[in-house]
Parts: sequence; structure tokens; C-alpha cells
Amino acid sequence: MIPLRPDCYSFGRHETFPLRFGWLTKGYQAWLSTPGVFEDDDATVKLGVGKNMVSAIKYWLIATQMINCDRQSIVSSELGERIFSPNGWDPYLEDDATIWLLHWLISSNPAEATTPFWFFNRFHKPEFTMKELIDAQKYFVSEHLSAKVSEATLKHDVTLLVRMYQPTLNSKSVPSEEGLDSPVAMLGLMEMATGSKYHESKPEFRSVPVAIFAFSVAQVLVESGAPNLPIERLMHSDGVLAAPGSVFRLTEECLITKLEEMIAWYPGVFNLRESAGIHQLYLLKELEPISLLRRHYVGAH
Repeated sequence: MIPLRPDCYSFGRHETFPLRFGWLTKGYQAWLSTPGVFEDDDATVKLGVGKNMVSAIKYWLIATQMINCDRQSIVSSELGERIFSPNGWDPYLEDDATIWLLHWLISSNPAEATTPFWFFNRFHKPEFTMKELIDAQKYFVSEHLSAKVSEATLKHDVTLLVRMYQPTLNSKSVPSEEGLDSPVAMLGLMEMATGSKYHESKPEFRSVPVAIFAFSVAQVLVESGAPNLPIERLMHSDGVLAAPGSVFRLTEECLITKLEEMIAWYPGVFNLRESAGIHQLYLLKELEPISLLRRHYVGAH
């Protein structure tokens, strides 16, 4: 899990291409067999996509935290290896839980996916126009980041966010490739309001898989370095770390329900208590968040 820093941000590196089905699998497994694939002259042949899409696939592997990249090398994250290796937990995204996980990993990664982090953790207007969204993002960048980003780049980022999370209403009006929805569009986190120019992203009761929810909660607890946190901190982001309630667009009642489900699913690890009138979630023992995912995918404790 990555905290927001004013000097660490990313805009426009997706080459205006949203994450697509098959890209992470294709990119990760191509990199496993040829570590320099993204820089190779024949990368377009090996990956079967255009030049800009090669860069986009690499970017989305980084944004989803499947690989880590510096100027010298690319290395796999533990999650990348566990999920997308040929014998991984879900290399072909057959489990909807993996889509929810990827959404969390993108939206909790302000260093590499700044606009999704901002939208899901710091933008809380349930109905909005594109202009309102763009204006709000520009204000966030000017007030909270040491970034000098062109207005066109910021607009492209917001436009891509909507394209990626909002299901296509009429695929006949766009080219076939553009009409292919991103996997995260199936989560229902954004939609076009019927008969209006407004987009919606409202808190609701959502069927977030318990293991993915638990993983997100554990990451917040571990990154916070505290044995307990108030429920409010899990409901709303502090602006620096992502919050499950915000990222998954949950109502407060749904958050409490999911916490109770999580406690029953993995007993002896978490507990809800009230102290001085404030509901707190306690971590009862040391925990590696990835163990919660292992419990889901392979049933191991």
C-alpha cells in the first residue's frame, strides 16, 4: 500500500488506453519469458498490439502493482507472481474477486495511478458532470501536488477514468476495440445517469468478496502501524492512504456488515469494539495481508 506524496505522482502514462481484459496476463507472461520484452524492437509482434499499447500494457502492470519498475530493471511483485504466473491463483481473471482486487490495487496507488486514487479517495460527489470532475481534479493537483501537468494531460486522465469504470452504453457508436469494456467496468462503480449529462458514483451495498475487503482493511492497518483504527478511518480516506469504504463506494451500514462478515470469515484475527463512544477495529495478531488472499484462492490459513 502506497501513501500519497506531493512529489510522487503519475499522469498520462497509459497512452490513453484503459486497462483491457487479457492485457495483464499477456504482458506478465511475456515478461516472464522475455524480461526485456517491453523494450524489444519486436515487442509489438510478441504482444500482438500496437507500439503505444505495448507502453500501456507495461503501465497497467505497474499501476496494478503486479510489477515494480525502475530505470534499470523490472521485477515482479509477490502479488504479480502469485496471480499471473502460469500456475498462479487466477492468471486469466476467471474469478471476479481478482477484478475487485485489481481495482483496490489501482485506487490505493497514488504514485502510479494518481487520478484513480484521487477520484475514489478524495472526490465524494455522487453525481457530477465531466466539467465538474475535470475542475475538481485540477484543483486537487494545484493544491496538493508539486506537479506541473498540462491541462490536456489532466483532461485525458479524467476521460480515461470514466471510460475505464463506466460500462459502454452503446457499443455501436464507437469502434469495436474502443467498445470493449475494461474489466473494472463490471464492478458497477460508475454509471451514466439515465437521460442526463451526469455521471454517478454512489455509495451502495456492494458484493465485494470478503477476502478482498479483508485484504484492503489489513493493508490499511499494517501501513498505519497501529493495532486498531476507528471505523471512520476505514470508511473515509485521510487523503494520504486509501480507505476501503471510499474505494469500494460502500455505505456506512455496508462497511459494518462487511467488517462483521470478515471477522466471522477469519476468526481470532480482527475484533470490533467500542471505546469512548467510537467504534474501533482491532488487529489481534500480526498478519501478512497476502495471507488473506491465499485463504481465498487456495484455502490455506
